[in-house]
This record gives sequence, structure tokens and C-alpha cells, in this order.
Amino acid sequence: MADLRVSLNEKAVARLPLATDGQYKVRDTDLKGFYLLIGKRRRTYMIQGDLRQQGKRAASIKVSVGDAEQMSARDARTTAKTYLVEISRGRHPKAPEEAAPLPLGAEVTLRVAWARYLEGHMIRKGRSENTIRNYRTHVEKNFEEWLDLPVAELANDPARVADMHEKISKENGPYQANTSMRTLRAIYNYIRKKHRALPVYNPVDGVDWNKEERRNTGMGLADIVGWLEQLAAFENPIRREFHLLTLLSGCRPAALKEAKPEHIDFRRRVLHIATPKGGAKRAFDIPLSREMMGCLVRALRYSRVLYPRLSREWVFPAESSSGHMSEQREERSELSKWGNDLRQSYRTLATAAGLSEIDAKLLMNHAIPGVNSGYITRHKLLENHLRAQQQAISSVIFATVTPQISKSEVLSGWLGVGVARRVTAAPTPQSHV
Repeated sequence: MADLRVSLNEKAVARLPLATDGQYKVRDTDLKGFYLLIGKRRRTYMIQGDLRQQGKRAASIKVSVGDAEQMSARDARTTAKTYLVEISRGRHPKAPEEAAPLPLGAEVTLRVAWARYLEGHMIRKGRSENTIRNYRTHVEKNFEEWLDLPVAELANDPARVADMHEKISKENGPYQANTSMRTLRAIYNYIRKKHRALPVYNPVDGVDWNKEERRNTGMGLADIVGWLEQLAAFENPIRREFHLLTLLSGCRPAALKEAKPEHIDFRRRVLHIATPKGGAKRAFDIPLSREMMGCLVRALRYSRVLYPRLSREWVFPAESSSGHMSEQREERSELSKWGNDLRQSYRTLATAAGLSEIDAKLLMNHAIPGVNSGYITRHKLLENHLRAQQQAISSVIFATVTPQISKSEVLSGWLGVGVARRVTAAPTPQSHV
């Protein structure tokens, strides 16, 4: 098949069929050297460029950017740009075991180290897009002025790194400063394993870490009715169902926003989470209570009314670049708890429902420490035991709400009997996505 040329975005990539025989290329119309290689079983983002030495073309090289099933087109394009810049400077962007040797220790810049860490560690190990996005923010925003500095220079000037930690703490908060420095520490440790000429001391060794305390922002049973009344007043019914399902499932919002209709199995009563924290290898099924199924039914029906086209692809569609909800933040005056607050609430309410610590961890897809936990087979508990535990949590929550539904017009109009079946029209959604 002759090479095709299209603008490589999520929708275009999804429409491209796998090869029936051999492979074919689809070149990007916007970024020269960036293309998609499609075979019988997979689609791979690639780049091709001329490696030049002393102003002369030394070789034309092809470099894998990442698997299209595990990497978004946007992230692939950003990584491709980074790789192409390295090639234009006469350096091969891949890790040494796969390509050319690293430059001398004094020449390894933070930009090079980050590109190699991204490809050789994060993408290869299937880290989620949300995790990669957070790391990218740390490096390309918080450390933007250092991107072209040799990492050896940073390692030899720990006071400079400590000052940056203080600066980020003041401008972005203590948690952002700490997580940014952890990212820098991980990148340096990774690149030093590839090049022992770099200083043994990590640039982050001189940082005085900000104190971090676990946020205690979860709700108890006495808080549920008031929170639901706030949520019932939302003009956007899709966001309303999203926040309710976050509470009922304890799922991380970033993973829940990417739920698709085909991830829901109403017969088995499960919602498949394909890209949780930790990447595709940590994919799992959430057992659904009756209340969670009602929430999903309402979300699907509202979506079909408000976003007929996008509703075929996403459970929580929105007018965003991705096609689904991209932001779960709300004004605290309008909704007092959202995001991780609801995950903490779920864990708190699970205790009120009498769940054991292991059952709560399994439902939230947490790793369970200890040798004996390795013998627990999660999917064997899913169909009966974990679903019963999930129902126990939902029942405890709604036991406080049900008596109030008939007394509250705003609650009865949302959670009353038969409301989901009457969804034929909906108000215009709020502008934020």
C-alpha cells in the first residue's frame, strides 16, 4: 500500500485499519518526519530524520516513539518533536542499549535525559497518559529554564536545585514542589545508570522537603444529603452523574473520565477501567451496585441527547479536544467535595459499611502489601463477594438519602423513581468541560 498522509490525531488514528499484509505508513501532514507504522497487529508512532555530523548527513535513522494503543497522538507528537530536535543536533534520541552511545557526561542535558526516561522507562513500562502528563508538566514547565543545561551541572550545584524547590513551593505550592523534585531525582537516577561518568550525587540531595500531610477531606454519612442537594442543582447532568459515580465507585477521576460505553457490561454488572494509574497492566473491573447502574444509565441517556456523536465513544462526553470530560474541578461554593475528596469519602464510607481493609483495597484497585496477599485472585472474588461489598457501600450511602428524596423537589427530580426512563431532553451543559 502506498504511504498515506493525514493529520495524525486520535480520531484519524482510530479510523485507520490494521494491515492485511505486511505494513504501511501514514505520514503526518503537520510534522515532517513523524508517521504511524501500521502492521497486522499494532500501530506504532515513529520518526525518521537525518543524523548529521560536522554539517554532513551521516545516516538516516528511524526511531520508535510508542505504541498507539498505549500513547495518545498528542503525547506521541510532543515526544516526536523532542526526538527530532535531538537528531537535528547530531544525537540519537534512544537509550544506549538500543542505539548510539550517550554523549559525554558533561553534555547530557535535562532535555535529553527526560526524553530517554520518557521512552526507556515510562512508555516502555506502560505508564498511564495521566502519569506521563504530570511528569511532563514537572519537567517542561517547572524546569523549563533548565532543559538545555547539562544534568552534571545541576548535580554539582545542589544549592541551585534547592532554590528552585523553594521557588516552586511559593508559586505552585508545597506538594507540586515535592513531586517535581521527585521527578527530577528519578530522571537523574535513570540517566546515571546509563552513563557512570555523571556525578554520583543526585541533584535533589540538597532539597529540604516540604512537610506533606494526608488530606482529610472525606465526607461522613451526615454530609451526604447536603452534598447531593448541591450536586442536584447542577445544570450539566453529565457532570452531575460523573461526580456521583466517583463517590459510589471510589475510582480515580482521571480513569473514570475515559470510560467508554463498551467498557460497561450490564449483564455482568461491571465497569472496565482500561487505563488506571499504573497503566494498562493495572486494568481492572469495578463491580456495579444497583445505584451505580442507575447512575450509568442516566449518564448514557443524557449523553445521547446532548452529544449524539460523542456519546458513541464516551460515557461522559464534552466539547473538549479529547471528546470527553477533561476537568473535574468545580467551584467550592457550588460543590464542596469533588475529585480526591470523593475517593477519601468512599474509603471512609466503606468502613461505615463494615468492609474489611482488604476488600476496600481490592475495590479501589490498591496494591495489597504482604506475602499472603499475593495469593488473592481478584477476579475470582469479583462476581459475588466484591459486588456484595460494593452494594453494601451504596446501600449505606442511600439509606441516608432515600427518606429525603420525597421531601426535596430537587432530589426527587434527579433520583426519584423512574427518572432515568423519562430522560428525553436535557438542559444545555455548562461551558466548562
